[in-house]
Amino acid sequence: MARAVSTRTKIGWTIAAWIVALLIFFPILYTIITSFKTEPEAISGFSLIPSGTLESYWEVQSRYNYFQPFMNSVIISVGSTVLALLVGIPAAWSMAFSPGRFTKDILMWMLSTKMMPAVAVLVPIYLLFRDWGLLDSRIGLTVMLMLINLPIVVWMLYTYFREIPGEILEAARMDGATLWGEIVYVLTPMAVPGIASTLLLNIILAWNESFWTIRLTTVNAAPLTAFITSFSSPQGLFWAKLSAASTLAIAPILIMGWFSQRQLVRGLTFGAVK
Repeated sequence: MARAVSTRTKIGWTIAAWIVALLIFFPILYTIITSFKTEPEAISGFSLIPSGTLESYWEVQSRYNYFQPFMNSVIISVGSTVLALLVGIPAAWSMAFSPGRFTKDILMWMLSTKMMPAVAVLVPIYLLFRDWGLLDSRIGLTVMLMLINLPIVVWMLYTYFREIPGEILEAARMDGATLWGEIVYVLTPMAVPGIASTLLLNIILAWNESFWTIRLTTVNAAPLTAFITSFSSPQGLFWAKLSAASTLAIAPILIMGWFSQRQLVRGLTFGAVK
């Protein structure tokens, strides 16, 4: 009897999980379906049956070269992630293994910066970028995305590093390891799952960032998030073309997430079970 109840409970939770997953994925699915419709079909009403036309994709490509914003997205997201790891790993190491009196306060302050509305600092940051010649540049946007995602990187790495026994690092010091050697050759290899998940999550966050990319770029450094907004006009939204542009923008990150999901889950659960 108990086994039957347990089986029904598992089936119920499985069905509930599938329903939640489908609800989350449905907007993406509908966007993909709409991208294969003509404009009249897209605005005619709700329908899950596409006409199968590639008209919107051809028009999107002919109007705006997809390759340029795609490369901008790759360079900016990967570059900001690498910079964030270069800064975040030593910072997280210091807080995890050499905590000070105000370590927790610093961590909370860093996290609190993510709660601040981005529009509150838009004007001073825009003026700084203008004066420093960083508007519409890959370097400026890379540094910007690195800074806004750095608190999450430090917090995640700090959590992972706390799960590593400090005795291992002490043994490395007794064997003559330098500070740099301790971080690079001892700590980093042991925290590969956590670092990998942090890297993947940061790339996703940087790839999906739209507020700063739209306001700090125009043409030269515009990534795919800015590429999508180019298909709105004073005449209205072209739903089929907008859906095609959105599909092209999210496809690379969806594919990357699909193939790296095992590593991402492994890293996110790193240290959860001892």
